[in-house]
Amino acid sequence: MKKIFTLFYFLLLISNANSNGVGVVNASLGTYLKLTGTKIETSVQLQISITKTSQLFLNNLGSDKTVAYAFPLPEGASGIGLKWKLNGDWHTAQISPTPQDTSLPGGTMNTNLRNYLGAKPMFFTIPDQVKRDSTLIVEMTYVQFLKYDFGSVFYNYRNDYRLIQNQTVEYQELLFNLASPRTIDSIRLVSSNPLIQIVNNGNSATVISNQYSAVPSVDFIIKYSLNLSELGLYSYSTMIPDTLLPDTLGGFFMFIAEPNSGATADIIKKVFTLVLDRSGSMSGTKIIQAKNAASFIVNNLNAGDKFNIIDFETYVYQFRNRHVLYTPQSRDSALQYVSNISASGSTNISGAFSNAVPQFNAANDSTANIIIFLTDGMPTVGITERTALLNHVHNLITSTETEIFLYSFGIGTDVDQQLLTLMSSQNNGYAEFLLNDELESRITNFYLRIKNPVLLSPTITFSSPFINNIYPDPLPNLYIGQQMIVAGRYTQTGPLTVTLSGRAFNQPVSYQYNFNRNDSADSRYQFLTKVWAKQKIENMLIQYYSLNPASPEAIALKQQIIELSIAYGVISPFTSFGNPNAITGPEEAVTENSIPEGYKLLSNYPNPFNPQTTIKFIVEKNYSGIALIKIYNSAGILVDIAELFINGKGIYEFVWKAENFTSGVYFYSVNFGDRILFSKMLLLK
Repeated sequence: MKKIFTLFYFLLLISNANSNGVGVVNASLGTYLKLTGTKIETSVQLQISITKTSQLFLNNLGSDKTVAYAFPLPEGASGIGLKWKLNGDWHTAQISPTPQDTSLPGGTMNTNLRNYLGAKPMFFTIPDQVKRDSTLIVEMTYVQFLKYDFGSVFYNYRNDYRLIQNQTVEYQELLFNLASPRTIDSIRLVSSNPLIQIVNNGNSATVISNQYSAVPSVDFIIKYSLNLSELGLYSYSTMIPDTLLPDTLGGFFMFIAEPNSGATADIIKKVFTLVLDRSGSMSGTKIIQAKNAASFIVNNLNAGDKFNIIDFETYVYQFRNRHVLYTPQSRDSALQYVSNISASGSTNISGAFSNAVPQFNAANDSTANIIIFLTDGMPTVGITERTALLNHVHNLITSTETEIFLYSFGIGTDVDQQLLTLMSSQNNGYAEFLLNDELESRITNFYLRIKNPVLLSPTITFSSPFINNIYPDPLPNLYIGQQMIVAGRYTQTGPLTVTLSGRAFNQPVSYQYNFNRNDSADSRYQFLTKVWAKQKIENMLIQYYSLNPASPEAIALKQQIIELSIAYGVISPFTSFGNPNAITGPEEAVTENSIPEGYKLLSNYPNPFNPQTTIKFIVEKNYSGIALIKIYNSAGILVDIAELFINGKGIYEFVWKAENFTSGVYFYSVNFGDRILFSKMLLLK
């Protein structure tokens, strides 16, 4: 049996379109607060961006209104903060241990709103009504990995708001700051927005674009290029004291690696299959773009490659009954085959893979064996149940005894994202999700990226044992012109050697780099805490979605994701931005069914309280040691810390005296070393 590797690429290669938020009053009728201004402030380190975007809304609808803020969060981005200003006061949303409430005032979204918000909207209901003729400001902050291709990086903020309103707004302002240890060869505002200032100092750059009294009809698009001769590894690190962290895992580091492949840049031969959905839902623009993408791939295969095309609806069709050598003759025949594809029928995914995968029995691990799978819908014939379909595909691939890389592309908003993510991650690849009009450009760009692999099935080793919690795990394959982003923790400072190893062209390859672990907190790199937490959450989600949600393993993993999300302020599918004035009791936040075995939070009593409250918890395992209790204010700042000695099973109490603290929401954590429990409480004086 040949070795099967499971790789997951954490959606680095996703679309980076960002958009203004919407003040929704009636989702079905298309009634919104009037947008009167938008401001975007973006800070980029390496290719990690932190965007803070704020919108100013006016209630000109004649009466007080209940409003939900809806924000089209970019695919692959993670929300890290939300604030709003109403009646002259700023409020900060807290992360709640419950999934977001997707209901909107007025019920079902109309078509324009649904298309504008895309596949991954974020919703937050403003707790108080917005009074007639008053203003509301909402500020949203999120972290995102920007798309990188052969030294070029793109930042896209979809400022075109005409699907929501086609009226003049008072201001549209963008401030974009970039810092890079790698030389910035060029930076420009690609879009036609007014350019106020652009500065490039080599390792830092700024772009400013402001426009006043105009309709927001043009996206902000910035492109910058990094020097292609300065390849290698670039790292950042910061050591934050344990007293300011919700765990004791140590400092944070991140590096971006792009090896100089040198002699390994030769082209590896591929055995390639395109599996194309041609069901009825693919009619119109989607099937045209899919055929154009297929034609592009066929035209750009390399001499020595073998390929085939599988297309499916209710029935399954194929260009050939096996992989054929790429020649001018086979190319032309394949192009003619693609031109005759039309859309109709149902969606037989299992049948398509039953035809496509066994053809790889004749391949071996000296070639890059690749399946690209395109679909826009759910399976409707053949095997339709998710787990059964996943097992079917995985068993087919395993039976070939050959390493196959499966890359999936979900088109539109009706695909089963969990199915495609798991199908790909379980079979050495990753999934991307795109809008109906992005298919051709995204597939062609993707193919150019994977055409020449630099490092397959990579592993990472460190010269020091004091490194932990490295993500993503496992590492993604690395291709010419692409980067690998890795985040982790460290408990000892000083110089460190990192070695990236893997295969290229069936030969072992390794790259070695040095970087230094900072011994103090560096305020410039506080974003590393968010990046690391984001990476870890995404890694844990892959594990979670592969389990039965009702299993003890899934329940425990879900609780860990919730704890990590709250502790580091990074939204997950199981958490959401909540009203800071709506206190969730510990009985609701941490339920009997969701507690990992060993520990359980009971209610702190009283809650609300003044001037003190008792935090109570149960230890259900033979644990002896210190439980660290930390108290945070509503801004997430540590305000108090205490230790409580634990000596075996039992009920333990800690009294928090708050005579010297002001009224408000407070969060507390109980850290046992191997588990952290969270809840919140309200001090009212």
